[in-house]
Amino acid sequence: MEKLTLQTIDGFREEHRRLLEVRLHPERKTDTRHLLVCSGTGCEANKSEAICRKLNAAIAGNGLKDTVSVVKTGCFGFCAEGPIIKVMPDRAFYIQVVPDDVDEIVEQHLVGGKKVDRLLYPEQQESQKFDREIHFYQKQRRVVLQNCGVINPEVIEEYIGHDGYRALEKALGGLAPGAIIETLRISGLRGRGGAGYPTWQKWQHAMRSESDQKYFICNGDEGDPGAYMDRSILEGDPHAVIEAMAIGGYAIGASQGYVYIRAEYGLAIRRMQTAIDQAYACSLLGQNILGTDFSFDLEIRLGAGAFVCGEETALIASIEGMRGTPSPRPPFPTVRGLFGKPTVINNVETLANIPQIVDKGGEWFAGIGTETSKGTKVFALTGKVNISGLIEVPMGTTLREIVFDIGGGIANDKSVKAIQTGGPSGGMIAEKYLDTPVDFESLKKLNSMMGSGGMIVIDEDDSMVELSRFYLGFSVDESCGKCAPCRIGGYQMLVILDRLARGRGKEDDLQKLRDIGFAMQKGSLCGLGQTAPNPVLSALDEFEPEFSAKIRKPKRS
Repeated sequence: MEKLTLQTIDGFREEHRRLLEVRLHPERKTDTRHLLVCSGTGCEANKSEAICRKLNAAIAGNGLKDTVSVVKTGCFGFCAEGPIIKVMPDRAFYIQVVPDDVDEIVEQHLVGGKKVDRLLYPEQQESQKFDREIHFYQKQRRVVLQNCGVINPEVIEEYIGHDGYRALEKALGGLAPGAIIETLRISGLRGRGGAGYPTWQKWQHAMRSESDQKYFICNGDEGDPGAYMDRSILEGDPHAVIEAMAIGGYAIGASQGYVYIRAEYGLAIRRMQTAIDQAYACSLLGQNILGTDFSFDLEIRLGAGAFVCGEETALIASIEGMRGTPSPRPPFPTVRGLFGKPTVINNVETLANIPQIVDKGGEWFAGIGTETSKGTKVFALTGKVNISGLIEVPMGTTLREIVFDIGGGIANDKSVKAIQTGGPSGGMIAEKYLDTPVDFESLKKLNSMMGSGGMIVIDEDDSMVELSRFYLGFSVDESCGKCAPCRIGGYQMLVILDRLARGRGKEDDLQKLRDIGFAMQKGSLCGLGQTAPNPVLSALDEFEPEFSAKIRKPKRS
C-alpha cells in the first residue's frame, strides 16, 4: 500500500472518491452498478459470503465484470430482513436473499433490466417507486452509521474516498490540541456508553495531566442483552474508530492506544485488525503519521466477556492482566489510569462521531439534536416490534416515532405496554410516556437512561415481573462480587423476584425490593451495582399491580 503524507493524501482521496459515485449519488446516470451485500454478523451467519461468491461467478459468466461490482458492506441496520442486496444506483432493496436467488437477480435485473419483484422489500413491491430510500430510513439521520452499508470496511481506499482520515489530516496539518478539544466542547458531544459525560472534559483533563506516557482506549466491551451497536460499527466502519483514536492521541498527548473488544466478537476483531494493518501500511498509524512528528501505535486487547469490564477501571484492570473488577474513584483514569498513567476511555459510538465533528466543525454537530443532548443516537431496536434492527436518530426523536414510524408498530397487532431502554442499567417506560423525546435528561426523569443504546419493545402479553427478574438475574450473574451492596443486595432482590414469579410473594416483598434497591444505588462501588435495581424499581413504579397480584394472600381462619 502507498505511504501517505499530508501532501499526498488529498490526491489519493480524490482518486478513490470516483469509485463511490454510483453509491453516493444515485441520481446521476451511469452504466455502472454496485451490488451492496450486507456482511455484518447476522447476514454472514445467513450465508452472505456464499451469496457474494455466487454473484461474482454469475457476473463473470454473463460478461458483466467491467460494469458490475459486488461490494461487501457493514450492517444496513435492517437486520430482520437479511441477507440484503442493495443494487445501486437503482435503489432496489432485495431482502431475505439466499444463494439460489443469485442467478435470477443477475439474469433478470442486471442482464434483463427488470427488477425481481418477489425479492423486493414489500414497500418497493407495492409502490414500484425507487427514487428515494425506503420508509425505514426516512426518519433516521445516519452520522455514526454513514459508512455502514455503503463502503467495504476491509478496503481502506473506500473509507478514504468517502472523506476518511480528512479530520486527522486537518488535525495534524495545523490544529492545536486545545483547538480540537474546543471543537468538541462546541459540539456538545457526550459519551454514548451510558453516563453521558461531556467528551471534551474527559480529553481536557487528560491533556492537562503531566506524564511521560499517556494512553487512549476504545471501549468495545458491549454486553447489554439485545445490544449490538458498537459491534456493528466495528464491523462496518473500523477506520472511523482508528481515525478518532489517532486524533484523540494527538489531542491529549498519548502515543499508545488499545481497542478493547470482547473475544466473542470474531468478525469485529478481524475487521478491526485488518483496518489497523492497512492504516500502518499507509502511514496513518505508527511513527511519523502522514510525515509529521506525531506517532501513535494501536493494538487490540480481547476481553473475556465480563459485563463489568465495560466499567472504566475494571476494563483497565483487565488490560493490565488482572481480574476485571472496579476500583474506587477518584483518582479518575484521566489522572491515573492504565499502568498508572493518564488515560482516556471512550466507547465505540462516541469515537465514531469524532472524525466528522473535527472535519465539519462543532457547530455542525451541535445543530443536530436538542439543547442539552446534541447529535444522534444509535439504538438496537428489538423486542415485540414489526421491524427490528439498528437505527440512528437525532436526539429528541420521540419513542413513538421510533416504535411506530421506524419500527412499523407492534408485532401481531398487539398494544405496546412499555419500552425498556438502557439495558440492565435502564428502566421500563410505560406506554403513556411514548411521546417523550429521547435524550439524556428526559429518560432520566422517567427513571430510565439512554445507556449504550438497547431499546426493547414490550407488548401487552409480557410480564413485568418476569422481565424484572430477567434483567436483575443478568446483573447478579455479571457482578464481580467485590462490594457487598451489589453482591448481597442483588442476590436478595433476585430471591424476592423468584418468589413473586411463583406467585408466593410476601406482604412486605415490594417494600423490601425498594429498600434493597435504594441501598444498592447508594452504596455500590461501580455503575453495575448502582444501576442494577433500575429495571425492577421502574417497573414497580409503573406496574405495581402486577407485582401485588403475585403476593400470596393469607388464609382465613
